[in-house]
Amino acid sequence: MECRQLSQAVEHCLPASQMEISVVIPCLNEARTIGSCIHKAQRAFERRGINGEVVVVDNGSGDASAAIAHAHGARVVYVQHKGYGSALRGGIAATCSNLVIMADADDSYDLSELDLFIDRLRAGDDLVVGNRFKGGIRAGAMPWHHRYIGNPILSGILNLFFHTPIRDAHCGIRGFRKDSYMRLGLKSTGMEFASEMVVKAALARQKMSEVPTTLYPDGRGRPPHLRSFRDGWRHLSFLMRTKFASIFRDLI
Repeated sequence: MECRQLSQAVEHCLPASQMEISVVIPCLNEARTIGSCIHKAQRAFERRGINGEVVVVDNGSGDASAAIAHAHGARVVYVQHKGYGSALRGGIAATCSNLVIMADADDSYDLSELDLFIDRLRAGDDLVVGNRFKGGIRAGAMPWHHRYIGNPILSGILNLFFHTPIRDAHCGIRGFRKDSYMRLGLKSTGMEFASEMVVKAALARQKMSEVPTTLYPDGRGRPPHLRSFRDGWRHLSFLMRTKFASIFRDLI
């Protein structure tokens, strides 16, 4: 069923030459904020004169998220296998363009301000990651233990192991070339998808860059889907497994 839904979604694409950018937004019960996210991305397209699309990936919502997304002009893709990585992989597979920007559905990133991502992708970068520490973190937007402990430690370990230029490796807004992304063969189904993307792009020697981005407070008025210890451990476990695998390959 899921493969058929993605196939049907792609059938609705314009020819590749007519669609430049796809914004992919994973969605699980985001009725309060999804409309605002879609509207802001559409404003960015209009302001830059871009033929673009917004793809909302419904990952089993029990609220009106999908209906709201439809009403705001997004293309909705349904992915049944639960998880942040699963939703993004399904949504990216269904995109119609080669330039893709992914972002969260909680309205914590201003999707009307995509210029730096667009410019870097047009310049030929394979992966462009937002840096919240350079762009600014508004009051109440990030818990102190994420800001001063979790993110710095995990990003530090990632860069110690894999020597990437990315200093905010878990930022939820990033852009990439779909053809470059497809060559990475990403497999993660959970939040560690963000780490896997950066690590495998580094191992493949893809061209990566960071751009400053502002993080705003979550607009949903409820706890986030992220679970600090569980998801932090999944990120760390992925980094350790991948590093040990690379060492083993070098030895044989």
